[in-house]
Amino acid sequence: MRSPLIAAALGLLLLADVTQAHTLVATSNIIIDASRRTIDFTSDTTTSIRDSKIIREAHDDAASFVASEGEIRGAHLEAAFDTLRTRVPEARDASDQVLAEAILAL
Repeated sequence: MRSPLIAAALGLLLLADVTQAHTLVATSNIIIDASRRTIDFTSDTTTSIRDSKIIREAHDDAASFVASEGEIRGAHLEAAFDTLRTRVPEARDASDQVLAEAILAL
């Protein structure tokens, strides 16, 4: 009597393992696809921001801002801050220091 119960229990465990493996694969695929879309969007956004004349012109002002710990604020840098905060949702809550460093990194 124990053999059929053991066989049934092992069969259910095997079925559960297969189902869990398929669920894990499906979940992983969803996460990977979402990450890929995010990276593609971020890459496209970064490229368009990097190519922006306003951002390029703010590079020297950003260097002065960072070097002076925020004391020197040029007109080009202020325009770049406005552009970034308008075009990039993540930049809306970023500090001026973080945005200036990001401009220097582009």
